[in-house]
Amino acid sequence: MSEFRRPRASAVEIAAWIVAAALLLAVAVPDLLAPHDPLAIAPDQAFLPPGGVHPLGTDESGRDILSRVIFGARDSLLIGLAATAAGLGLGLVLGGLAGGSARRGMAPLRFAADRIIEALFSFPGLLLALLIIAIRGPGVSSVVIAVALGTAPGYARMVRGGIRSAIGSAPVEAARSQGDRALRVWSTLILPEAMRPVVVLVALGIGHAVILSAALGFLGLGSPPPAPEWGSMLNAGRPYLVRAWWLTVFPGACIMLTGLAATVLGRALDRRGGFR
Repeated sequence: MSEFRRPRASAVEIAAWIVAAALLLAVAVPDLLAPHDPLAIAPDQAFLPPGGVHPLGTDESGRDILSRVIFGARDSLLIGLAATAAGLGLGLVLGGLAGGSARRGMAPLRFAADRIIEALFSFPGLLLALLIIAIRGPGVSSVVIAVALGTAPGYARMVRGGIRSAIGSAPVEAARSQGDRALRVWSTLILPEAMRPVVVLVALGIGHAVILSAALGFLGLGSPPPAPEWGSMLNAGRPYLVRAWWLTVFPGACIMLTGLAATVLGRALDRRGGFR
């Protein structure tokens, strides 16, 4: 019976779950966790080092870094989640069309979807995001669209490969030989099989989307200041890196921990077979 037991969570996985839980709390109830107003300025308390009533210090305007980091989790994660959802939706459509039936009526759609996927893959994610923002202008909606387009090809390729692999599998061939309807075969055999690896990729993609949106915020293309968004906070603290290291270290640590937690949890799902 021991061979059927799932592997126990390692200390790293437990730490990743703790980080994920803390991030979700910061998104859900930032007002309860933040000790100060993240936008309240106090010029006489500018550049206070970590300690006392400001555990993570203050910025150039006297705003509490801990409060801004907590509220920044909501903006950064919601942007990452929205971009992941949009990228996944687009990837499912493109991957479904590209991996679907090769019958004569569907061939043009399949060809077009394949070419779109290849075109999107030809651009590096950050370059494609910068191109979209150059067309639409900076802002949260532009970042979501840009990150979604940058991540959609990965989902599309995974879905396309999963569908094409499932279509030729023995269970699908058996179901068709027994006269099962095409809709039933797709809903019970093909799509579930194709979606299993995508679930793991989504977990990894959330961390990637957060990092990419933070990179755009660092370039000044995301949420406008003084919004407490992690990438924008990195950009604002860059001129004071030597004088006040805490302005960049703490939001940068949040970005790093979010990416690491998403990667660890995604790989844990992969080892456990996703949601099988």
